[in-house]
Amino acid sequence: MPPEPAKPANDAAAAAPVAPRITDLEIKDAQIIFSAVWQRLEAQYGRENLRFPKEIILLGGAPGAGKGTNTTFIAKARGLTCGPVVISALLDSPEARRFKDAGSMVGDREVIDLLFDRLLKPEYRDGVVLDGFPRTKVQVECLKLLVDKMHALRREFYKTPLSIHFRQPTIHIMVLFVDEATSVARQLRRGIEVRSHNKEVRRTGIGELLEERATDFDKNLAQRRYRVFKEQTWDALQELKEIFHYHFVNAQGTLPEVEKNILHELDYQSTLELDPRTVDRLRGIPVANEIVVHARQELVKRLDSYELEHEAQFSHVVTFVERKIMPIVIRHAISGTALVNTEDPLLDDPKALAMLIDIFSERGYHAMVDVHRIEVPEHVDLSTGAVKCRLKKVYRIQIRFTGSEIRRG
Repeated sequence: MPPEPAKPANDAAAAAPVAPRITDLEIKDAQIIFSAVWQRLEAQYGRENLRFPKEIILLGGAPGAGKGTNTTFIAKARGLTCGPVVISALLDSPEARRFKDAGSMVGDREVIDLLFDRLLKPEYRDGVVLDGFPRTKVQVECLKLLVDKMHALRREFYKTPLSIHFRQPTIHIMVLFVDEATSVARQLRRGIEVRSHNKEVRRTGIGELLEERATDFDKNLAQRRYRVFKEQTWDALQELKEIFHYHFVNAQGTLPEVEKNILHELDYQSTLELDPRTVDRLRGIPVANEIVVHARQELVKRLDSYELEHEAQFSHVVTFVERKIMPIVIRHAISGTALVNTEDPLLDDPKALAMLIDIFSERGYHAMVDVHRIEVPEHVDLSTGAVKCRLKKVYRIQIRFTGSEIRRG
């Protein structure tokens, strides 16, 4: 039984029972199914064209947890522009109907066949949300085998011109969780809303009829649907918890609260998503949030050192800011941006420039200084034609801050 979302993460993990392990028979079945599907894919597409999504988000959740409601938001949070692959819709596709028309049941083999074909479509190359997969232990094992193959293809093509098509795969498991009471209440509320919508469509002839599910009108059936989720899908997803990035999202609250929880879970972590060699290449450059943690304390320390160790120079810079720059900044209070050009030799000392930037930072402004060096002709030697120039330095100072909003009309 899944944990109550109100509990802390540690307690929640402790409260959840250990899911039954996949049996040897299920593993063998998965290997047989996967091997057959993979051989067909290689024969049909060629190994060099088995380009699966870089990122796969496995979206699971209890009935009424809001999978359909939050799918678009999850995709947007990950920068994905393609629609989700909804397994229930996939099983009602023309491809699935061909299985049924041939007298076959749509079992694990057929689901894997249909899904892997869909994942090879170009629109899913960067990533995709899978709504409702995996649902069985066999499908779990097939997913593991797929990821193993994706890693093998990456190794195979790493030093070739095709390497960009076989990137480090990132697999997320995202479970939207609500308790049984919330699940049942939401299912029954959806039934009322669907029935009201369909009644209006039939009366006016405008719009499309929505599916009326029996579980949305019967409390006992709604409870049974929730328990099936706990006994089947929940266990299947738990099998992947120790292998892939696992996100347990409390979906009990309002939509904005759930979206906030989702964003918190999906915070970008480069070490989890980039190729390991790329991570090593970038390791020497600090992450932005690391350098800003103590930025305020460092700023205070520098300003105090200016006052204590360079009092005269610091005083000159403060006076320059007060008398030469701030009158211009004040005149641009509405726009929030002021540009100041100056040739004042005070700024020739790099320490004075550092002081100026720190002063504005402490006061809540963003200051940038650009130095332009211009050669100005001063003398021409008439006998040789040589031109003697002097170097003119112009300091271009840009001050940005939050401007004033004024009402017009």
